[in-house]
Amino acid sequence: MPDIHPTAIVDPGTELGSKVEIGPYCVVGPHVTLGDGCRLHAHVVIAGRTTIGSECEIFPFASIGQVPQDKKYEGEESRLVIGNNCIIRESVTINLGTKGGGLVTEVGSHVLIMAYGHIAHDCRIGDHVILANAATLGGHCVVEDHAILGGLSAVHQFVRVGAHAFIGGMSGAESDVIPFGMVIGVRGGLTGLNIVGMKRHGFAREQIQNLRKAYKILFAPEGTLVERADETERAFPDDPCVTRVLNFVRSDTSRSLLVPKQNGE
Repeated sequence: MPDIHPTAIVDPGTELGSKVEIGPYCVVGPHVTLGDGCRLHAHVVIAGRTTIGSECEIFPFASIGQVPQDKKYEGEESRLVIGNNCIIRESVTINLGTKGGGLVTEVGSHVLIMAYGHIAHDCRIGDHVILANAATLGGHCVVEDHAILGGLSAVHQFVRVGAHAFIGGMSGAESDVIPFGMVIGVRGGLTGLNIVGMKRHGFAREQIQNLRKAYKILFAPEGTLVERADETERAFPDDPCVTRVLNFVRSDTSRSLLVPKQNGE
């Protein structure tokens, strides 16, 4: 049976799994589904067509599933889907999708969103992603597995952040960030690879060395990006990490690729 505090307002249409805990002064809307073992601390608001998986923990003043901050939104029946074992800290905001982005915002499993983080409409967040305090995603962003966004960082709308990438605190990403890439700066440029993160996740030394060599080829000053990508593929035809980077670079996107800044710019 769910454990619901007497001061909480939970609509009769809400679907609650087993062992759900809803704390004081929470408000949960009629189209919300909470999976087994979810815990809502005090003053949490969950609205819209929102589905949250099992064993998620949501802290005070988080506002989940509210309508998008998009002037083009016209009340369409869009959704928010959040996976399992996520931690959503104080004052986090996550919005529904829009018809311009497939009608759904998605957050994977084992995601940590620290206080004041914001995930805008139509974003796609992978598994094991971390958004540190006040990290902000514009609409339609894609953040792949194991990426980390530092505190007060910002990602421009439609930007993709590749797997295992790292965006430093107070940095801004206006263009796509390759998998394993590192971004530092107010208008951030690519500053290398997230070597520390790769070591923490158990990547072999050979994999890291290959990525370092591939990075130098891919972002060399000579030739076009297409030519350098082809050269990188010829140099590392069987390395899955390099292949992942190349697939990312070659994918269709509405944003340019973030590259290393030249001459200290």
